[in-house]
Amino acid sequence: MKALERVSSFVGNTFAIWVVLFAVLSFIVPSGFTWLAAYITPLLGIIMFGMGLTLSASDFKEAFKRPKEVAIGVAGQFLIMPLLAFALVTILPVSPEVAVGVILVGCCPGGTSSNVMTYLSKGDTALSVSITAVSTILAPILTPALIYLFASQWLEVSAGSLFVSIVQIVLVPILLGLLVKALLKDKVEAGVKAIPLVSVIGIVAIVTAVVSVNQDQIAKTGLLISLIVVLHNTLGYVVGYGLGKMMKMDPKQQKAVSIEVGMQNSGLGATLAAAHFNPLSAVPSAIFSVWHNISGPIIATIYRKLQEKEEDSKKSKGAKTKVI
Repeated sequence: MKALERVSSFVGNTFAIWVVLFAVLSFIVPSGFTWLAAYITPLLGIIMFGMGLTLSASDFKEAFKRPKEVAIGVAGQFLIMPLLAFALVTILPVSPEVAVGVILVGCCPGGTSSNVMTYLSKGDTALSVSITAVSTILAPILTPALIYLFASQWLEVSAGSLFVSIVQIVLVPILLGLLVKALLKDKVEAGVKAIPLVSVIGIVAIVTAVVSVNQDQIAKTGLLISLIVVLHNTLGYVVGYGLGKMMKMDPKQQKAVSIEVGMQNSGLGATLAAAHFNPLSAVPSAIFSVWHNISGPIIATIYRKLQEKEEDSKKSKGAKTKVI
């Protein structure tokens, strides 16, 4: 079990490398990975079940202890990213399928990677976890409604079908995970340590499947989609940080909101796109999954360095005051 835990930890810490590696492999040799497309939905269900096992009642209690901060984060998640997505696909020349795909990933809740990045940035991790938990629980209602609102001008959108899908592949697995954890308690702790490994395998498989199925289209439009994804993600961090600052949150909370807004559950985006729209609509989510695992550590490092610099400056001023 110790060996499994070490492997799981290593794979989790090198997540970005595996995503990029297999995305490139599936682009070069698409025929070797297209079979994975049939398993996208169950793979996401397994990931969400694992997320349920890692959540606890305290994650939701935090929302009641600090309703204002959690509400700001959730509102930012479901307002900023959809609006940015809509603006980008309206301004830039993209096909209807790509436009819907970008909007779709923008309407998804935050991903669990945001919690790790918030921790690495020395941000408010408890707040980050609560925002992720609450936004995920609200996703069956808000995600279909927002996709219908922003994307229906490009392609036909069935909010009802999206609602059913999100309940089946997100809400039910998470609730089952919470139930199993509540019933078995300490007995599931050993299994929980393997969740990073399972999550990485699941996300990598989903990204690989999407890339392999859309290899031709990515070769033609991948550069433009990548540009949109990078802009979307980066603006999410910046505007999210600005929202926290505007709402007079403390620096640690500002970092948590910034990362929560900028990072999306791209696995959900890819799954919904593959199930309800053209396969090309899943490409923005796949590229987002690759990119945010690169940008996440970068933004976490920037935030951490800024905080350390500020702390050193305060210590230096304090030392000068004592000398005087």
